[in-house]
This record gives sequence, structure tokens and C-alpha cells, in this order.
Amino acid sequence: MSAGPGGSGTPATVAEVAALSLSYGNVRAIDDVTLAITAGRKVGLIGPDGVGKSSFLSLLAGAREIQTGEVHVLGGDMRDRGHRRRTCPRIAYMPQGLGRNLYPTLSVFENVDFFGRLFGHDSAECERRIGELLDSTGMSAFRDRPAAKLSGGMKQKLGLCCALIHDPDFLILDEATTGVDPLSRRQFWELIDAIQRERPGMSVIVATAYMEEAAGFDWLVAMNAGKLLATGTPAELMLRTGTANLDDAFIAFLPAEDRAGYRKVAIPPRDVAPRARYRSEETRSISTSARRAAGAWRRLG
Repeated sequence: MSAGPGGSGTPATVAEVAALSLSYGNVRAIDDVTLAITAGRKVGLIGPDGVGKSSFLSLLAGAREIQTGEVHVLGGDMRDRGHRRRTCPRIAYMPQGLGRNLYPTLSVFENVDFFGRLFGHDSAECERRIGELLDSTGMSAFRDRPAAKLSGGMKQKLGLCCALIHDPDFLILDEATTGVDPLSRRQFWELIDAIQRERPGMSVIVATAYMEEAAGFDWLVAMNAGKLLATGTPAELMLRTGTANLDDAFIAFLPAEDRAGYRKVAIPPRDVAPRARYRSEETRSISTSARRAAGAWRRLG
């Protein structure tokens, strides 16, 4: 698992890239990235939309052709067809988008069963694994529901079940919780943590734009405009920038020209005095109107 462009065996790596670049026409999505990702960690790939996170993960997953540079995953070169054939069954890849790896007309059970059979499990083994995954994700009660009728959070849980049915060594998640409600997001990461405790050798890499999620990862890779900005633990990134949170740390790593004109959004405390004055004036106005109405009533009487 540790073989890569550098040939180093310490520490073990799940993936290494060297001088990696990728373009879409005239647009450079990944720009000369060199990086080694240690195995057994939960790694976060952070940065705003359009900086190359999805492109980078698709190259690690073997889902996109390598244009320039080297990509080594699980101990071998992803340009090598034989290595890809042996390695891709050890990788689970959830692309960006709710339910992108699901078949909407199939039920929850049928979706997971399809992926299990795709990876060569027989009926009995599929049944056992599906039962365990649906129980652990709280999806057992919905096993007969079509995927199209699931909520966003449930679709992501089902997608995770499909990804984990073959016990992968490398789990790649591309913004798996984008568009999911806060409770489902928290449950999703609790589930990932529980799976990693059971399988400490499994490596996880996640692209996310949520810095509060990234704060709980073991190691972070910050990207901008296709380039590598910084790597390290959340605490290390904040320490190096002298910041109190990852949002500020990321901005501090940006080139000066990208930070030009940036101003932190500050929401001032609500001024209650005008409201109090308004209510006081409103009360006086109502009182005056009431007195006038009473006087008019007495005159009529």
C-alpha cells in the first residue's frame, strides 16, 4: 500500500500523486499537485466550489483518465490497466450529488443487492451484508422503498451502504453531505466514524466545503484554483496562521491577490433601543387616541 512515486515505505500511504495536472479545454482544473496521503486516516479535501476537488478525487478513484503526472493508489500505478483492474474493487467512490450512484426505481434492498452481486457476492453473503449495513444506518425499515422516494439524507445513507457492501480499503466521498439537513449530516459522520473503528485500516478521503465538518478530520488538504495551498491537521493549520477557526485559516493561506478586498462578514448585535423607543411612542399614541375617543364619547352622551 505504500509504494508510490517516491518508493518510500514509511509511513504507509493509500495514495500518492506527483506533478499531477488536469485540464478541461483551456481551463486548468488541477495544476502541478504533488501529495502523499497516509493510510488509515480520515482526510478532508477543503476549498470552495470549482477549485479541483472533484477532479482530484475522480483521478484517485480511477474514474478519469490521467493526462499529466503520476497517480499511485493502493500500492500501484493507476495508469497500469492490470493494477486498475485489481485495485478498483478495493475502492468505493461516491460522486458528488444526492443519490448519484443509485437506481431510483429500485428499492433500498435492491440497490444494495445489485452492488453486492456486482462485486461477486453470492445471495447468502449479500443478504448478510445488506442486513448489517441497513441496521447500522437505520435503513432497515425502508428496505422496500424505492430510492426515488427517499429524503436527501436517506439517499446518502443508501449510497454509503452501496459503497461499503464490498468492504473497501479506500473510501472516496465527494461532498457527500452537501444539501443534507444538519441532523442527517451528523448521523452520516457518526456512521463513518463507527465503520472506521471497526475497520481501522480503511482510509477515507472526503471533499467538503463545510469547515465545521473538516475540523473533525485527521488531516486536511487545502486547495485553491487547482493548486495545493497547505496540508496538516486542523490544529496545525490554525496554529500556522494564528487563527481561531478553519475558515480564517483557509483565507490566510490564499495568495495575496485572492485576499485583496476581502472583508470578514460581521453581524452587529441588534440595537433594541430604537425598538423600545418605537414601542414607547406607539404606547403614547394609543393612549392619546384612547383619551380623545373617551372625550368624544362623553360629549355624545
